[in-house]
Amino acid sequence: MRRRGKLLSEAELALWRQVARTVKPLAGRAPVEPEPEVEQAKPAAVAEGVLPPAMPTPVRPTKPAPPPLVPLERRMRTQLRRGQQSVEAVIDLHGLRQDEAHAALRGFLRLQQQRGAKLVLVVTGKGIAGDVTYGEERGILRRNVPHWLRLPDLRPLVLGFDEAEQRHGGTGALYIRLRRSREAG
Repeated sequence: MRRRGKLLSEAELALWRQVARTVKPLAGRAPVEPEPEVEQAKPAAVAEGVLPPAMPTPVRPTKPAPPPLVPLERRMRTQLRRGQQSVEAVIDLHGLRQDEAHAALRGFLRLQQQRGAKLVLVVTGKGIAGDVTYGEERGILRRNVPHWLRLPDLRPLVLGFDEAEQRHGGTGALYIRLRRSREAG
């Protein structure tokens, strides 16, 4: 059997035959018969049973990608704006270097998830546009925190995030919805 101009290996042929036996044909169509196995000349040691035949390596299923992050629902945003809903915990990352802020954010989100919190506030600060101090760009945390929330180490914790209402910091803060902890639920 050929696959785009190249011969299939024995493992690929065995896999094809296995799949072909399990497929249900469409209505009105005859089932596809797997190609008969062709007896190939085997080395004498294998024919006599001295060496075991090679087994195809099992295919491991890949871990499914997490669902996409979602912004806060309109109803929740309205409740936050009116003061009917409140955040359960707050962390302020002002004055921290990037590595310190990332570690603090990770620890904070894990702790709050374990406590069963659903909505937390992360204050990043707005940075000062156009002001460069000591050769560093301002507003680094404001730009990096959303990126960090999408990374694999925080993805299992975060359901979604959105910019905070003005009374909670506006563009200098983020509401973060946390997933339920697997241990708790």
